[in-house]
Amino acid sequence: MSSPKSYAVLSRSRWRRNSRLARLGAKIGLGHVGTSARKVFVNAKRREQLSRDRELKTAKQVAAELGNMKGALMKLGQMASYLHDGLPEPMRIALSQLQSQAPPMSISLVHQELERELGAPMSDLFIEFDDEPIAAASIGQVHRAIIRTADGQERAVAVKVQYPGVAEAIDADLRTADLLGTLLAFGFKSLNPQDMVDEIKDRLREELDYTREANNQRMFSDFYRGHPFIHVPEVIDNYSTSRILTTELVAGSTFEEVRSWSQEQRDMAGEAIFRFVFRSLYRFHAFNGDPHPGNYIFHGDGKVTFLDFGLIKHFTESEVLMFQSMVSAAVIEQDMDKYRRIIEDAGMLQPDAPFTTQEAGDYFSHFYEPVRESRIMNWTSEYATSIVRHTFDRTSAIAQYATVPKSFVFIQRINLGLYALLGQLAASGNYRKMSEELWPMTNAPSSTPMGEAETQWLHNRLQV
Repeated sequence: MSSPKSYAVLSRSRWRRNSRLARLGAKIGLGHVGTSARKVFVNAKRREQLSRDRELKTAKQVAAELGNMKGALMKLGQMASYLHDGLPEPMRIALSQLQSQAPPMSISLVHQELERELGAPMSDLFIEFDDEPIAAASIGQVHRAIIRTADGQERAVAVKVQYPGVAEAIDADLRTADLLGTLLAFGFKSLNPQDMVDEIKDRLREELDYTREANNQRMFSDFYRGHPFIHVPEVIDNYSTSRILTTELVAGSTFEEVRSWSQEQRDMAGEAIFRFVFRSLYRFHAFNGDPHPGNYIFHGDGKVTFLDFGLIKHFTESEVLMFQSMVSAAVIEQDMDKYRRIIEDAGMLQPDAPFTTQEAGDYFSHFYEPVRESRIMNWTSEYATSIVRHTFDRTSAIAQYATVPKSFVFIQRINLGLYALLGQLAASGNYRKMSEELWPMTNAPSSTPMGEAETQWLHNRLQV
């Protein structure tokens, strides 16, 4: 499945320039392909050639198309697509109907939206603009371009353009989103899904505001600035609005390409993603709620660029302390009595549910298995699928008394989304030792070369 966030990935043989702007660039002497901006522009690769058969030429057509596709529900289908194999059959069938993509906007409509939002003609805004979108999906589409910075330099950028009317279409979906609860009930037999539905609705509404996404991305970019293997593209403020988001364009390899790399390279890629997720959670108190293969660009030797900061969950100090206490009880102390009290207080398990603490521990321990012991963990897709199946197992007696409180909805995606990605990479490593470096309650010494590099970065960061 394509994602508009996979915008740095296009093949040189399959892109076409906007001929008018290309001629303009040549006319004013900007056709120097040796510049770094143009190298990025050329080397960024597209996943697919989008069909123009059904292109949307007007805002009215966009609104009609989105109304037929049910934008919010399609977004939910995209979010769950990579968990497909482990889901219960009714939920899998339902979600499979929600994963179709919107056709791209016409070139004229894209230009119209950009000129209206940014307040200038295309010829003034961009040195070069690729009219073929990198990808199109439920909320908008992304194009690559070259701009001139205030100091006169060329810069390659990714320009995300929101469909006109998509906010209204999704908001209408969310006001009558009973199907969300119906789908969730397939996976959690006794669950009252209202908290989960409310949390998903809140996050989806936030994702429509590109100003919020820009703020999220700016915070992550600032936090990870200078990191040895984690990179977050910078936001281009004067080219961004609530419906346009322009960021640094990055060239690199796709998730699918990385899957064919050597075991060592896949291990380092998996370690980078794992460290990013939990470093962000414990140090930054935020989680990127959409772990999807299209949201990463790989550069080898563990270096990864992270994309898509529209679906960010920010956690309170008390929530993070709750997560830490659960890990401490279940993994470090392995005190299941204590763990049961914690999850009952957190609302994850009904108090006095009719089964033993050992049975409860056995049920919930599946989520902690990769880090319970200091050993080499070999991730597989089969293992990741087993976690999804375990999560949505409606036959378990314990599952009838378990639920997912609102603050845990997107944390659960770590178990599902992150594990699925590591399984597809077939990554391996001692994830217990890595975790001990990341857990605030252990703060162990570095266990890998990447950990050593990160420790030095943290030291330098604290000195500033």
